[in-house]
Amino acid sequence: MTLMAERPVMSGTTPRSGFEELLDLLDELRVPDGYKAEIIRGSIVVSPWSKGYYLDVMESVCDQLREYLPEGHRISYGPFLYVLPGCERAYGPDIHAAHRSVRRTTSNRLDGEALSFVAELTSTSTRDEDLTDKVETYGRAGVPLYLVLDMQEERAIVFGSPSAQGYEVRFTKPFGEKLYIPDPFGCTLDTTGFQAPEEEAQEQNEA
Repeated sequence: MTLMAERPVMSGTTPRSGFEELLDLLDELRVPDGYKAEIIRGSIVVSPWSKGYYLDVMESVCDQLREYLPEGHRISYGPFLYVLPGCERAYGPDIHAAHRSVRRTTSNRLDGEALSFVAELTSTSTRDEDLTDKVETYGRAGVPLYLVLDMQEERAIVFGSPSAQGYEVRFTKPFGEKLYIPDPFGCTLDTTGFQAPEEEAQEQNEA
């Protein structure tokens, strides 16, 4: 399997593969350092980890939202796999919140339907899925809130009020402004400082 920076890589599986079979393959897959693996649209997708300044943004989101979490819930970031069997997806969200009991397991497969909040910071390799497939999937699975931090367009989008058809509520703000986060959090997120460092922004403009 050849890995290319900033490109998701399919493992060679097809949408016809059974979801449980894909999960077993994912358990056996040796993902190189600097990459994470998810199950998206019937295939295992390997994509590169986030850039350095993304970590500062993820910590800011966690710090701001922690006091508004539902009772007993914890919020953190890192490559943990949440399985959504009804949607045949398994995602490793950048930021995730769920009741701490969900994490009290020896399994590496966590219950995606127990999530109270997820957030993704887009990259050029993941942006399309973050803004399409994951919006639909998290909404159908009943995850109360899904936040997309569009790092390329420098805007924050939060989706709320999940239903069988997906999310019914959407709020968007450019980075630097405050974004309303609906219930069950009912707070605002200050996105000041979420932009790329000045030197990287200049490189993107010159590209």
